[in-house]
Amino acid sequence: MDVSGHEEYAGHQTVVKAYDPASGLVAFIAVHDTTIGPSLGGCRFWNRYNSEDEALTDALRLSRGMTYKNALARLPLGGGKAVIMAKPDAKAPTQEELKAFGRAVDFLNGEYITAEDVGVCVEDMMVIREVTEHVSGLPSDHDEITGGDPSPYTAYGVFLGIQASVKHKLGKDSLKDVRVAVAGLGHVGMDLCRRLHEAGAKLIVSDIRSDAMDTAASQYGAKTCKPDDFMALDVDVLAPCALGGVVNDDTIETIKAPIIAGAANNQLARSEHGTILHDKGILYAPDYVINAGGVISVAMSGQSVDKTMERLEELGETLAAIFRQSERLNLPTSVVADKIAEKIVEEAALENSGDVMQEKKQAS
Repeated sequence: MDVSGHEEYAGHQTVVKAYDPASGLVAFIAVHDTTIGPSLGGCRFWNRYNSEDEALTDALRLSRGMTYKNALARLPLGGGKAVIMAKPDAKAPTQEELKAFGRAVDFLNGEYITAEDVGVCVEDMMVIREVTEHVSGLPSDHDEITGGDPSPYTAYGVFLGIQASVKHKLGKDSLKDVRVAVAGLGHVGMDLCRRLHEAGAKLIVSDIRSDAMDTAASQYGAKTCKPDDFMALDVDVLAPCALGGVVNDDTIETIKAPIIAGAANNQLARSEHGTILHDKGILYAPDYVINAGGVISVAMSGQSVDKTMERLEELGETLAAIFRQSERLNLPTSVVADKIAEKIVEEAALENSGDVMQEKKQAS
């Protein structure tokens, strides 16, 4: 299919629509860039896409973000992403859908490596592994070895990012009594609440599921709010941990929090919203930097948990450097992060071209 004219295309290398009538699978796999290495990104199963164009747009935006995420995390990987269009009443993909999707991944012959994302779990990856080897995030046989569900690593990375954001913006070394609002109480959001509660933060939570909010309230002493009221909360930190686009034309003028630092991908509905946040004095932790803990754990599957956690500690340092550069250059943090990631990819491209030239000289 030709998607080169799509507004989110942004130079993608490969875009595949996977359609399997037998299973009912409709999916998109987007490979943005493989300069640094094969593209790695999760597979999202979502039942609220209103059209194929909406699903494609999500895949394209997410895959570009994965290029930047993997680059800034200093992983030897490029960026890709996949989305499966779920039926409106579907809660999880069927085994037939997963195997059909796995065959589509295998068709790309290693250009794209899939892993867990929203609506897709470790067990689903094991089903996909039956038809392709290009899968990561598989379970480990030992607790001390990295593997399986990446969400605890994502949550820990976001926690470290909130610490770095609070230190930079509020000048506090501790999260004690810092007011943090968390939207989206899935695996990542709930584990983030646990860590924030243990650090002494005061929590407000929001989710479309009342039982999830009740759990956070009982276990972590959190107050609750309606999802529609979340972005306007008067707190120190907004931590969006559900789906993206929460900073948009409708919400941006209502934001009172001085910090936005959460796990959701594509939090800015448009790139200009990053500039508006900067002009308003709101510190935004670029989403693909702060939420990179999951992909780091996936990339480090099979290595020791201690080594993976050491890599996660670097996320706070990376964000602190972005914040300082943003202040020094008077540029939005989102722009600074993009520029750093693009430079890393450009340097890799130059190194690759140098290697090719060297090989040609040796061959001659």
